[in-house]
Amino acid sequence: MDVDMIFKIAAIGIIVAVLNQLLIRSGREEQAMMTTLAGLIVVLSMLITQISGLFESIKSLFGL
Repeated sequence: MDVDMIFKIAAIGIIVAVLNQLLIRSGREEQAMMTTLAGLIVVLSMLITQISGLFESIKSLFGL
């Protein structure tokens, strides 16, 4: 996992936090929750691909 991935996750977190605050202050709590969930799903999908690559490299390392 390189530093670029960490910056991408941090950028998504900042954008989601700003959108969340804007939507809450405008009285749209449901949309703020959906935005937060969408951001979480995007980050988890990014992490799942990285974890999959980690398991593949471990499998090839041990010859499984």
